[in-house]
Amino acid sequence: MSELLQKENVFNIDSIPEPANLEDVIYSLMVNPNLSSINYFNDFGESNISPDVIGDSETDESGLFEIDLNGNKMVMSTHAFHHHLQNDPQKATEILISRAARKMICFGAQPTTVSAFLYHINFADPNGQFIAAGAKKGLENAAAKFGLKIADRKIRFDHFSQHGPVPPTIIISMIGLLSDKENITTHSFKTKGNNIFMIGRTSDDIGTSEYLEFYHEISDSPLPEFNIQDEIRIQHAVKILNELKLIESASPVGKGGLFFTLLRAAIPNELGFDITTAAETRIDSFLFGEAMGRILVEVSAEKEDEFVDILTGLKVPFFTLGHITKGEIRIDDQSLGFVDKMTVGA
Repeated sequence: MSELLQKENVFNIDSIPEPANLEDVIYSLMVNPNLSSINYFNDFGESNISPDVIGDSETDESGLFEIDLNGNKMVMSTHAFHHHLQNDPQKATEILISRAARKMICFGAQPTTVSAFLYHINFADPNGQFIAAGAKKGLENAAAKFGLKIADRKIRFDHFSQHGPVPPTIIISMIGLLSDKENITTHSFKTKGNNIFMIGRTSDDIGTSEYLEFYHEISDSPLPEFNIQDEIRIQHAVKILNELKLIESASPVGKGGLFFTLLRAAIPNELGFDITTAAETRIDSFLFGEAMGRILVEVSAEKEDEFVDILTGLKVPFFTLGHITKGEIRIDDQSLGFVDKMTVGA
């Protein structure tokens, strides 16, 4: 375990050169199965993937779906985490639960219950005990912070000795209540000209990102930047914005970082985006880093002043990214073409 920790701590972002060509990075990442559009919107049918097939879906890659139980609207989401779980199981578990809760809050639901399952854990081994103890602590701490009930009050285990060197994995399932179906906020961009804001802070962080692992082929790096208190404040702010109907769409920044979150929001309605990156942040961190505690929102011009007033009053960090276009993708005044050429199989 100590060897793993020492190996992870060797990583230094300064050893990674900033990309000279954004298109090279983007199109390299597009073939990553974890990021390709065909992966996120595959309905397991025989039709080609296109904006028509994708539609204005109410969910995206998180697997969030709605169920009707005796007239009560509920949502459920399942998330998994295996990156460096053995190095910091408490933090990894807290990140996973925060990620699931953030998605539900964006959608307009209130998370209520969480359960956890550890796969490929040998509890007879000291490392297995370390992971289990850390995951249990992370589960209990995150549940307390977010006001969640824990199903069965325990983490269940599964170990398959015949599966070979499969990394330890934690899977959590979260259930939430949807009190007002009319107040659902989907992830897809709605209207050309609407403003795009980022709620949260930028940082020079590319730890365990798809960009670092797939493009640079570096698998040993720290877990992404994460602060659970910031998560709570940001999620509370988005809940208020949803209730006041001040946002047209909302997406947690997830796999692939900001760029692929923007792309997933743009594809359904064949819209694009024109954004400006932060001069004080590395461009690869800004576009492809996967630091936690960030939410992408769309705001109409008519509601912008009230939106700004609410977040300013709550003392929650945010900044303007840019605006929605008819279909062109522009970053720092550089055109990367149109969204249709980013759609796999279209």
